[in-house]
Amino acid sequence: MHSRRTFLRTAAGGAAAATGAPALAALAEARSWFTSELASTRPASAAMGSGAPSLPTPDDYLLDPEIQYLNHGSIGTIPRAVHAAHRRYLEICESNPWLYMWDEPWIEPLEDVRRRAADLLGCGVHEMALTHNTTEGFNLLAHGLELQPGDEVLYSSLNHPGASNPWTHMAPIRGFRVRRFDFPVQDLPGLSSEEVVELHLREITDRTRVLVFPHVDNLVGLRHPMEALARGAKARGVEVVAVDGAQSVAMIPVELASSGVDVYAASPHKWVQSPKGLGLLYLREEIQDRVHPMWVSSGQPGAAGTIRRFEDYGTRNRPEVMALGDALAFQDTIGDEARTAHHRNVWAGVRDRVEATAGLLWRSPRRWELSTALYNVEVEGVPSPELSSRLWEEERIVFRPIRIGGIDGARLSPNLQTPPEALEAFFRAVDQRW
Repeated sequence: MHSRRTFLRTAAGGAAAATGAPALAALAEARSWFTSELASTRPASAAMGSGAPSLPTPDDYLLDPEIQYLNHGSIGTIPRAVHAAHRRYLEICESNPWLYMWDEPWIEPLEDVRRRAADLLGCGVHEMALTHNTTEGFNLLAHGLELQPGDEVLYSSLNHPGASNPWTHMAPIRGFRVRRFDFPVQDLPGLSSEEVVELHLREITDRTRVLVFPHVDNLVGLRHPMEALARGAKARGVEVVAVDGAQSVAMIPVELASSGVDVYAASPHKWVQSPKGLGLLYLREEIQDRVHPMWVSSGQPGAAGTIRRFEDYGTRNRPEVMALGDALAFQDTIGDEARTAHHRNVWAGVRDRVEATAGLLWRSPRRWELSTALYNVEVEGVPSPELSSRLWEEERIVFRPIRIGGIDGARLSPNLQTPPEALEAFFRAVDQRW
């Protein structure tokens, strides 16, 4: 019996030649439009070979100018050019859904997206799967990794529920054990990289098979020393090191090929600024055969032995994935050096201001090597949910309230295009009210 995809290709017959060329031309035109748009809106782009990289500005985005948006750690915002390209891809798809959902025109463009994603994460293209979000990556691992009764999965209280709950769900089904230890968040500002590593390694036992941790946690913004943790864990018998990269990709440099990490899952709707509902999953080549696909469709025979067997969903929103490629291209115009310099300067300014202001407490790392563009500021005596509600209602300031381990603070996560006035509005509002 023919699969549906085989049937459609066969039924196309001679029509494929007639429709394939216009289809490719339509996609090529849309991609060419985006390239031109990027060149005109990002004229100092290194990717375009026209000089030093420039940072994006609020005009490059669709954010309401009346809102002071300090919550990119929860949900990012898509650039105007990427949004417009996404709409073009959707319109092309709807002009002939049969052709654009099942046939050839998308194949090479989508592989280009995979290559761009692999470049961003510093890994091989044969190790990069295109998923829907970070949580899917950890579900795939928890469902598909062969663990034995008595084996242990270990993570700290800084782990995100999306990287924790898949393990707790599967543990009673498979018979393995999950253990969570409390990270001393109150001590975090003064901790060194070596101390962060040791806090994890001392929890490893002879039963620990999987160590999970966030590259950057979403509560206080600790940048975990990923390579040192991976090396130390492997030296103590851990077989799989799995990292939550939701808060790191396109915020800080990521280089996975030599990291010692086996699995790295990310959500590009945050710092990559892609359309929502997309994910990236790195599976080190040597571990792929130990993981079974979480779901399968008609594509499994053709995907056997490749990373694509982990993204066999059947019908897929291909225009969305194409727009991910454009979001990655947009980020390429900035570059790691300019991105890092900006985030470090803003971080240092906020840290110094908080530590010089009575009534404010800095709850994130004081050292840049452990820090990021996401940080926690506590207003003494003011519950963070109350602070969040009042500043939204009165000033249209958006941030995420965080309560963990005795900390009750405002998690601020500005991005490159965030104007200085947004952070100034936060501090002014806090100063006037409390």
